[in-house]
Amino acid sequence: MPSNPVLPGFHPDPSVCRVGETFYLTTSSFEYFPGLPLYRSENLADWEPIGHALTRESQLDTRDARASGGIFAPTLREHEGTVYLTSTNTSGGGHFVVTADDPAGEWSDPTYVDAPGIDPDLFWDGDACYFTYFTTDDDRRVEQAEIDLETGELGEGYTVWTGHEDPNAEAPHLYERDGTYYLVVAEGGTSTGHSVMVGRSDDPTGPFEPHPENPILTHRRDFHHDVHAAGHADFVTDADGNWWLVCLGTRPRGGFPGWHHLGRETFLAPVAWEGGWPVVAGEALPTEIDGAALPGDGGAATTESAGRSGPAPVEHTDTDFSEGRGHEFLYRRTPDRDRYAFTDGGLVLRGGPESLDERGTTLLCRRQTNFDCRIRADLAFDPDPGEEAGLALVMDEQHHYEVGVVPADDGDGDRGDTGDGDADRAEAVVRLTIGDATDVLAREPVDERVSLGVDATAESYEFRVDGEVVADARPKYLATEVAGGFTGVVVGPYAVADGGPAAATPARVERFRYEPADR
Repeated sequence: MPSNPVLPGFHPDPSVCRVGETFYLTTSSFEYFPGLPLYRSENLADWEPIGHALTRESQLDTRDARASGGIFAPTLREHEGTVYLTSTNTSGGGHFVVTADDPAGEWSDPTYVDAPGIDPDLFWDGDACYFTYFTTDDDRRVEQAEIDLETGELGEGYTVWTGHEDPNAEAPHLYERDGTYYLVVAEGGTSTGHSVMVGRSDDPTGPFEPHPENPILTHRRDFHHDVHAAGHADFVTDADGNWWLVCLGTRPRGGFPGWHHLGRETFLAPVAWEGGWPVVAGEALPTEIDGAALPGDGGAATTESAGRSGPAPVEHTDTDFSEGRGHEFLYRRTPDRDRYAFTDGGLVLRGGPESLDERGTTLLCRRQTNFDCRIRADLAFDPDPGEEAGLALVMDEQHHYEVGVVPADDGDGDRGDTGDGDADRAEAVVRLTIGDATDVLAREPVDERVSLGVDATAESYEFRVDGEVVADARPKYLATEVAGGFTGVVVGPYAVADGGPAAATPARVERFRYEPADR
């Protein structure tokens, strides 16, 4: 039976649309590049990654984006054969719209929209298209205006919602059902008070009457629920006319009040209608989803219907990089592509002077999508002084753990004899950075070829060097409750070189594996 979350790990602020009988979904991507990941499903429960909407520097440059800056909450819609995606680049440009004929294909350069705030929405009613968004100035509200999608120009703006319980009414989305218009918003902030509010009107411009049973979805009343912060919902209908919503939520661990390090994840719930209002059973997200009620193939894996064998890359990766960067991989920000080479012999990284404490690090990563998982990187690297490469777990520049290969240190910072006459031998170092504190937990001598690994549980990261456990640490200190921000832990190979990439010793990642621990 399918279970929630349907997209685990760092997949916040989901937006979904249907094209024919196929569903497409995107989420916020913040400072990561490429931006706006795209997924495809026939049943709303099994999602196949198909690429990203923002893949070119002409579309997105996040090199100067702060942690949890960049691309905020999107809206994905189809209209008359064209797929539209609107979002906000908080690091430059503001609101924008991009389009594609096929979501898995090439997307246009952005058309920018001059309006304040975040969380834009698109809704068509006849010949008019409405652009609805949340303002973030002192007078917080949801505003709306008609938009010319060719130019991005807006008509005169007006307020449509000032909040049912909270003026911070984010993530507005408009829908029509049987001639009535529904405005869905998120109130209560993005933490434990998160909730979904609904209003309805006879006109898409309002005024909107609040749902008498608002909020229709929240977990704020039950701090012992497995899922917290449920909210930021988007609705979709299947081909049979059934309504569904996707939303974000978090799964705290570590006892009350808990902490979450995988990020805000995407959940699914059925929507019913009573008295002309949408309702969610129990005002809560189901742990398991009734496969028989799902559209399409009713819970069979999308990967099978797509003709592929094995688990989907959302929760599984095993690559030698000979076929390039898979859809699940990301760069921390818009990258210097000359530092990354995908070859028949593996991924070749050339580090720059930026460490993991700084923007611009040479790092290729994927989301941690399982509490219990195994991660391995087979590395070939013979570092010179000032060079390092390895495997990192990253929340942001001030919160990351790594097991990296560095030159052997004789205590004075110089490469020295390790006791067997090999003065060139390197060592693996396990290092934690938590805020202003950095600590080295272990040092182990290694050869030029080494297997670096992490075995993760909800409560622990065990660091392995050539299969042996050399140190452990708690995920808690990479959690949002410690680090802040809107993202989640990512994991992948990195490289650093004081002399810059032109002079760097190449670090070759010959194989990278990520898999749930129960496989």
